[in-house]
Amino acid sequence: MNNTFHRLLLCIVSLTVFLFAVKSGNATLGGSVDSIESDRKVLSAVRGGVAVQNDYTVQEIDYGGTAVREYVSSSGVVFAIAWNGIRSPDLTTLLGSYADEYQKALQGTPHRPGVRHSSVKGDDVVVERWGQVRNLQGRAYAPALIPTGVSIDEIK
Repeated sequence: MNNTFHRLLLCIVSLTVFLFAVKSGNATLGGSVDSIESDRKVLSAVRGGVAVQNDYTVQEIDYGGTAVREYVSSSGVVFAIAWNGIRSPDLTTLLGSYADEYQKALQGTPHRPGVRHSSVKGDDVVVERWGQVRNLQGRAYAPALIPTGVSIDEIK
């Protein structure tokens, strides 16, 4: 009986750890290059092109009429995301561990009706959005993760 209890407890703990790992594996911003494939699957997106720059790589996925570009440093960390298309992407998925910080900063940012550009700045993440219907654009980045020599203006 004691042995059965220990096996059951071990199974429960293992399952809990596995489920937590699967859930946290969707993190992108600040995550590894492998998280891009997780994002693609979660968003039901189609794999796009890859562009290699001097200090980083840009991998693109198509998310229902919206192109999402994920910027990966030479060390394999996603430091920024940019998008353009007919709708904004699911930022909860794309921001990963930064999503809660973004939501808190968003609540503290006054809404300005009629303004087509918004910028939400948290301690560790910046999310900017602009555009109009069917041409929505934006970018999100973690300033501390941007490689030396890479300008924020390159994230587009």
